[in-house]
Amino acid sequence: MRAKTIEKIFRDTAYVRVGGSAEERRVAEYIRDVCADFGAVAKFEEFEVDMADVKRAELYIDGRAIACRGYLNCGSGEIEAPLYYLVGDDKPSLEECRGKIVIFDGYLGYWRYQDMLEHGALGFISYDGNVNYADRDIDARELRSYVSQGKKILGVNINAKDAVDIINRNAKIARIVIEQDEYKGKSQNVVLELPGETDEIITFTAHYDSTSLSEGAYDNMSGCVGLMSMAEHFSKKANRRTLRFIWCGSEERGLLGSKAYCEAHADELDKIVLGINIDMIGCIMGKLTSICTAETRLVNYISYLGDEIGIPISPVQDIHSSDSTPFADKGIPTASFARRAPANTATIHNSYDTRRLIKTDNMQSDIAFITAFAERMVNAHRCPVLREIPDNMKEKLDEYLLRKRKK
Repeated sequence: MRAKTIEKIFRDTAYVRVGGSAEERRVAEYIRDVCADFGAVAKFEEFEVDMADVKRAELYIDGRAIACRGYLNCGSGEIEAPLYYLVGDDKPSLEECRGKIVIFDGYLGYWRYQDMLEHGALGFISYDGNVNYADRDIDARELRSYVSQGKKILGVNINAKDAVDIINRNAKIARIVIEQDEYKGKSQNVVLELPGETDEIITFTAHYDSTSLSEGAYDNMSGCVGLMSMAEHFSKKANRRTLRFIWCGSEERGLLGSKAYCEAHADELDKIVLGINIDMIGCIMGKLTSICTAETRLVNYISYLGDEIGIPISPVQDIHSSDSTPFADKGIPTASFARRAPANTATIHNSYDTRRLIKTDNMQSDIAFITAFAERMVNAHRCPVLREIPDNMKEKLDEYLLRKRKK
């Protein structure tokens, strides 16, 4: 893809596009139109998502108002209770949650939430941002249905600066007030199929939604541009295998698009021999990586290919918190590509993820390597990747998808 085209796509999509929103739909239509420009027909596959409109979200600490955003889909109501800072997941620490509003570090995952419920927490406070940044941004987070399992307590998110101040002054009492309307909405995957000479399928995935503060240039319009470029490339030639390009919606909300695709296409998943995913490429600093949920031979193959082509790449056997994972969970080997930027040179899920993080030369280089890898897989006489997931990866999938608690 030409440099000017890449830069135009980043300019045209430089806005927040949360899963299920009108803005997400707008980008889906944009991707469909780009495909039409090079003569390919992409279609929407809709799926249902939880939505909420927060009308009121308030947090008071010792009677003082603190800027906050209410958790989407955590219910409505009002609660006042002693404040408790949860610093560990050991039993003595968790037992202190009873009858309290709990403030904690990091994200609200399934096990943390269920632990707090089990130990009698009445509400919760999370925080994000950075005490060293000038902004006071607060991300809009949600209580996901697979986390709550239908059991909801009120929660808010605040800025890290306020969290530090609250703990530093040994605050005692918290009060949370939330009013919101919860309902079902729609998100969509954008799917383009290029029929091949055989009925074996290779899927290509990248998500196009963003988080609530982010333009999502790096995470993950970069991957979407990679898919657009590869779709155009393969649309101009005959291919041995059938190719499906899937721009996934609502990835940031729990891989909802790729999960919905696997559910809707369950009867044909056995035809998919490989999944190729792109999530965050083209940044200025950092090195191209590949996360392979597959046999170690694929890791070695990608490493050798990097040497052959002259592109430094660091492949590993692991699972990636991206749209490759639901496919791997269905027994499909996957290779997920990302250029990992050092933490102090690029950041995601906040207002700093803009096209200023992207270097067009690196975009073209990353796309060229992934395309070269795909060419070999698409047109191989026999797909060389063993179609099974190793036992050590099955263990990690069980942990990631919450079927088993990480040891």
